[in-house]
Amino acid sequence: MSDKPLQIKPSTKVAQLLDAYPELEEVLIKLAPPFKKLKNPILRKSVAKVATLQQAAIVGRLDLSTMIDQLRQAVGLAPIEATEASSVDDYLGTAPNWFDASCVSKSIDDRAGDSDEMAITRIVRALKDLAEHQVIELTTTFLPAPGIDVARGRGLRTWTVQKQDDLYKTYFTRSG
Repeated sequence: MSDKPLQIKPSTKVAQLLDAYPELEEVLIKLAPPFKKLKNPILRKSVAKVATLQQAAIVGRLDLSTMIDQLRQAVGLAPIEATEASSVDDYLGTAPNWFDASCVSKSIDDRAGDSDEMAITRIVRALKDLAEHQVIELTTTFLPAPGIDVARGRGLRTWTVQKQDDLYKTYFTRSG
């Protein structure tokens, strides 16, 4: 094992961060309420392994540079230079031409957050049974950036609309 501390940067996975610095769990939770889900061991093992700090900042609606600097400061590391990062705007936008509300065939409401399964896992499973042009709707209290990125990485089409401050609707369909 290296004596060099983990470099806390936008591409650092949340799981890597918490493995190297377990004390940062409380810092993350204080920064944004959605991070309370890190207390769930199953979600921590799944979401934290795929979510980067950049995605976590989007979920928590935090400035990435500020979040990174606060985490680094909490473990005695120097701040880093501001970096160009993804923003909420990379996930929100106008309805794409493939979206038709009448094609929503399944809705998953993840607002309670009491499931031990990542919402994206349920989305991917539900997509297996979707007919062409059908859409799955996911309702969350936060912008599910890590799940959206996983879906996009699997070739799925996504679109997210913010309905209220703490209400997001994300739509998924197969590419086609």
